[in-house]
Amino acid sequence: MRRLSRKKALSLVKELDAFPKVSESYVETSASGGTVSLIAFSAMALLAIFEFFVYRDTWMKYEYAVDKDFSSKLKINVDITVAMKCQHVGADILDLAETMITSNGLQYEPVIFELTPQQRLWQRTLLLVQSRLREEHALQEVLYKTLLKGAPTALPPREGASMEPLNACRIHGHVYVNKVAGNLHITVGKPIHHPQGHAHIAAFVSHETYNFSHRIDHLSFGEEIPGIINPLDGTEKITFSNNQMFQYFITVVPTRLNTYKISADTHQFSVTERERVINHAAGSHGVSGIFVKYDTSSLMVTVSEQHMPLWRFLVRLCGIIGGIFSTTGMLHGLVGFCVDVICCRFRIGVYRAREDVQLHDQMNNHQIPLLADNVPQE
Repeated sequence: MRRLSRKKALSLVKELDAFPKVSESYVETSASGGTVSLIAFSAMALLAIFEFFVYRDTWMKYEYAVDKDFSSKLKINVDITVAMKCQHVGADILDLAETMITSNGLQYEPVIFELTPQQRLWQRTLLLVQSRLREEHALQEVLYKTLLKGAPTALPPREGASMEPLNACRIHGHVYVNKVAGNLHITVGKPIHHPQGHAHIAAFVSHETYNFSHRIDHLSFGEEIPGIINPLDGTEKITFSNNQMFQYFITVVPTRLNTYKISADTHQFSVTERERVINHAAGSHGVSGIFVKYDTSSLMVTVSEQHMPLWRFLVRLCGIIGGIFSTTGMLHGLVGFCVDVICCRFRIGVYRAREDVQLHDQMNNHQIPLLADNVPQE
């Protein structure tokens, strides 16, 4: 009984077989079929390799939300070199709430304004990257993916000792400010605090020493991330006027970066530059100096690195293999049908396939002759 029930179960399973096997004696191979098979297998292998490269690659996903963090402080990282002596210039920050931020976090270092050949080569390379970033915005995603492989965008140190006079001042460091609009300005004289606002002591500085030619080696907001190039990095402005005003209008966007290598809260920014000569007689009023006016955006951008899941890669791979196999089979059958039509295999409007013709010929060759009427019977 068990053997009978097992046979019934096996027969039932065989009836449910959706992939019936064809005996090899009924399968006919051809040169055209082999050629199509080679082309199909080559296309499958090539597209499978390309799909594997797509599976290994990642892309950046951008999401936008309202920035609800209004109580935290904003970090400003500064590295600016001004072509004036350190005792003649001062830097401070005044925000929209008339709150003066002391520049205790900034350091004044006497340096040489002219760059060495190695430093000039670094600056030219950085400016070239900046120009490419303005043209090809997709390069920023490459920087996000490989940010730890790149070195920080700081100016390389000057090699060897130099006998040239220290005619410039490097102002570098970081300052924490409120997340409101503010103004970072570098002008003549050291800043002082008083109840009515703020001022710079510039009475003892000769007007002929005014020179606000400057170089921005680094300016960023938030956490510093190695390998990220900011819009003003490498910017150099040269002036021959003693009354030059440089203005940078910056919009800061909070950015949360989540990649497979790092997770950090930083800030991106866009900038608009403007410069003019102060001439009170011509109606151009103002104060000579460098003014960086910034404002924070109410939107926060979340940049996350995405990767194709394994199940999607397998589904796409099966689709490639099955699609090519089915398409080439249909194309091969269609081409064969067209060849048969061209070779005039239609007879009296009825199509007779090659296999049917061969089977009909075999039956005619093995047909048993009928007995004649005049054959004598025993």
